[in-house]
Amino acid sequence: MATVPPYPTQTSDPTGGSLRHAHWWQKKWVRYGALSTLLALSGLVILALVREQTGTEGFLVGLGLAVLPVPLLIAAFRWLDRVEPGPWRNLLFSFAWGACAAALIAIIANSFATRWIATATADPSSADTLGATVIAPVVEEVAKAAAVLLVFLFRRRDFTGIVDGVVIAGVTATGFAFTENILYLGTAFGTDQLTGDTGIASVTAATFFVRVIMSPFAHPLFTVLTGIGFGISALSAQRHHLRRVLLPLSGLLLAMGMHAIWNGSSTFGEYGFFAVYAAFMVPAFGLLTWLVIWTRQRELKTVREELPAYTVAGWLTPSEPYALGSMRARRLAREYARERFGRPAARAVAEYEAYATSLAFLRHRGRHGRAEADFVARERELLAELWWRRDVARPALDHAARATAPPVAVTAPPWPVYGVYGYPAAPAYPAVPYPAYTAYTAYNPYRT
Repeated sequence: MATVPPYPTQTSDPTGGSLRHAHWWQKKWVRYGALSTLLALSGLVILALVREQTGTEGFLVGLGLAVLPVPLLIAAFRWLDRVEPGPWRNLLFSFAWGACAAALIAIIANSFATRWIATATADPSSADTLGATVIAPVVEEVAKAAAVLLVFLFRRRDFTGIVDGVVIAGVTATGFAFTENILYLGTAFGTDQLTGDTGIASVTAATFFVRVIMSPFAHPLFTVLTGIGFGISALSAQRHHLRRVLLPLSGLLLAMGMHAIWNGSSTFGEYGFFAVYAAFMVPAFGLLTWLVIWTRQRELKTVREELPAYTVAGWLTPSEPYALGSMRARRLAREYARERFGRPAARAVAEYEAYATSLAFLRHRGRHGRAEADFVARERELLAELWWRRDVARPALDHAARATAPPVAVTAPPWPVYGVYGYPAAPAYPAVPYPAYTAYTAYNPYRT
C-alpha cells in the first residue's frame, strides 16, 4: 500500500555501512576495474585474431560495413526501453561483452571443437557442418547469455521484467553480431581480392546483403529468447526457486534451437536458406516484436493503475498518473520543460518519469507478493527522488496531461441558451459579491 514515509535522511556512508568491513575484492571500484580490464583484454585479443584472419585492409572494410546496422539496432532496443529506461552503463557493458568477451569465447571454442571433430572423424567437411549446426549455437548462445545473467544477478534493480531482458539480450547480441560481421565481411573482401571480383557479383556484396540487409536481427532474435526467460523469471516470486531457474534455461534452449535451424538452413537444399527465412525467421521476428510492444503497453497500464495510490497520499498530483502512463504525454512534458527552462529541466523531467515508473512497478510487485526485502527502503528512495524534482516536473506533466486529454463531447441542451446565436441575451440580475477564495497550498506529505 502507498505509505507516507518520513523524509529520508542522508548518511555520511552512502553504502549504509554494509561494506565498512568488506574485503578488498568486494569493493565496487575493484569489481568495476576487474571487469573493465577483462573486457579490454578480450577486445584486444579478438581484434588481433580477426585482423590476422582478414588482413588489415579486409579488417577495415569489414569494420566499415559491419558498423552500419549497429546504430539502428541500438536505437530500436532503446525505444523499447523508453517506459522505464535502464542506465546506459548496462547497455555499454552488454554491447562490450557481446563484441569482445562472447566473441572471443565463441571463436576459440568453435575453432577448437571443429578441429577436434575433424581429427576424430577424419572428415573435415562433416566437421564444419556439425560445428556450424551444433557446436556454434550452443557455445555462442551460452557466451551471450552470460551477460544477461550478470546483469540479472548484480543489477537486479534494473532488471524488473520482460522488456529489460529483451533489451539486455538484444544489445549483447548486437555487439556479438558486430564482431562476427567484421570477420565474415573482411574474409569475403579478401576472397574478392584474390579472385578479382567486384561490384554486385562479388562475395563481399553477397555477404553484406545476407548478413546486414536481410538478417541484421538474426543474433538479437536468438538471444532475445534467453532474455525473455530471464525477464519472466524476474517477475516470479522469490519463493518459486525452481521456476526462476527453469525459465532462463528454457529460453536458452529455445535460442540454441532457433540458432541451429538458422545455421543449418544452408544444408536444406538450394533454397533452404530462403525457405527458413520466410517460413520461420520472419514470423518469429514478427511474433516477438508484437510480444515486446504488447508488454510495453502493459507496463504503461501498470503505471496508470498503480500511481493513483500515491496521488491519494499526496506525493503526486491527480493529473500525473495519466501523463506518466502515456508516451506522448511524457514526450510533451520533456519538450515543454526544454522550451521553458532548458536542457537540465528536460533531463530532470525525464528522470522524474523514470523514477515514477520504477515506483509503479515496485508497488505492482509488492501487491502481487513479489516484493524484495528492501521494498520499504526502495520506496522511500524513489519517493525522495520524485520530491526533489517536483518543482520542474509537475508543471510540465500538468501541461502534457491537459494537451493530451481526450476531447469531451458537449451537446446543446434542449432549453434556450442565452447569448448564443438565435437566442436573446440573458436578463440582467443584481450583482452578488462572491466570497474570496484562499490561495491553494500544495499538500506536503513530508509534514504529516
